[in-house]
Amino acid sequence: MGAVWSYARGWSPDLDQRPQAESSKRPRLTLEYFDERPQLVPGLPDEISLQIIARVPRGSHGAMKLVCKSWHEVLAGDEIFELRKELRLTEEWLYLLVKDEQERLAWYVLDPLEAKWRKLPSMPEIARDDEARDRHEGGGWWTGIGSSSLRISGLFKGWFRRKDLLDRTPFCGCSAGAINGCLFVLGGFSRACAMKCVWRYDPRTNEWTEAASMGTARAYCKTGLLDNKLYAVGGVNRGRGGLTPLQSAEVYEPTTDSWTAIPNMPFSRAQVLPTAFLADMLKPIATGMAAFKGKLCVPQSLYSWPFFVDVGGELYDPMSHLWGEMPQGMGEGWPARQAGTKLSVVVNGRLYALDPTSAMDGSKIKMYDSDQDIWRVVLKKVPILLDVTDSECPYLLAGFREKLHVITKDINDYVTVLRADCTESGPNEISAPESEDEGWNTIASKFLGSVELVTCQVLDI
Repeated sequence: MGAVWSYARGWSPDLDQRPQAESSKRPRLTLEYFDERPQLVPGLPDEISLQIIARVPRGSHGAMKLVCKSWHEVLAGDEIFELRKELRLTEEWLYLLVKDEQERLAWYVLDPLEAKWRKLPSMPEIARDDEARDRHEGGGWWTGIGSSSLRISGLFKGWFRRKDLLDRTPFCGCSAGAINGCLFVLGGFSRACAMKCVWRYDPRTNEWTEAASMGTARAYCKTGLLDNKLYAVGGVNRGRGGLTPLQSAEVYEPTTDSWTAIPNMPFSRAQVLPTAFLADMLKPIATGMAAFKGKLCVPQSLYSWPFFVDVGGELYDPMSHLWGEMPQGMGEGWPARQAGTKLSVVVNGRLYALDPTSAMDGSKIKMYDSDQDIWRVVLKKVPILLDVTDSECPYLLAGFREKLHVITKDINDYVTVLRADCTESGPNEISAPESEDEGWNTIASKFLGSVELVTCQVLDI
């Protein structure tokens, strides 16, 4: 027991010696349900015990839940995590979604403090579909569905290089977001149809529950968090002619567990094509999203497989509820990976993207300079080898512990998390390392087998 308490990371006299006026503002933790039970720590008042437990790193919570029922209830509840937030002891963990060779999806979580990986329980809908597949041995999944409804548009053939992806993968094309310390999985395809459903994973209980469904069925939508609200923008749905890009968008309010529609993306650049033929042939689609400077930044493209044409993008202002055109330099210079998809991440108020275009010079990290409306190279030769020949997503970007991270998988099937270490030199500037080989550190690496990266999220609890 003493070893656990001695690992009370972050115990600081400054945090406990707050003015009396400030301390009195925090309501006392609800302890009524302990009244008829033994003390959490014999000989200590429960409120003192909670102060101690709150300082134990999350990586030890699993073992601590096994001590007794009271400890399990405390560590699965909200109040202990509210206390951790008040004490500024929250931890950011990386949640990674991968897909194996059988097209099955699985979530893994990385504890950066201990560099340990854990596997999450399967999403319930996926588990049920796996059971159905086992019962029917793959033969009864699509009974009664015409073959034409199973064809994938050229767009997704190009993205995934597999003709039967929608046939075999529940939640193919799902998106993910993080809000209030929970992981949300949105939409995707199931039995070749886009879904409205939303699943929520709570790391406190290690369980999946169903959240309110979106108003529109969508797959491959873009997600972003603004003002503690989760936005779902664009994506695709099934129309009479196949997969149809969506202009619609909606926002999730966690306090009411409800979705509300917001104005559609205008796709204004798509409305000024010179001929009706091009307007019919080139379809507008949202290819990325970032929550930056209080607005949703949505880069867009026009596509007609195998061609993608960048057309800048649009910004959504949640205060005015209006869409506006993205600054020209921001849209035209936004680096893209294969199939026009534009990944980005905001770290410490700065917008970053990885530019994988030059195989000779190596990949580069670029940062958007909003004052000059240009993308600047801030790190050269990202130490990863991108194999984009048959990969849905050769790399991912994440921001946690106030650093930019790149997640990739090498040829030996190790998933590696790299941290960029660079020096801040001004409000909107970063100094790159003197040597191009410096500036990167491996914080975790794990063998996950023949998997493909799909998406990632960071939860701070």
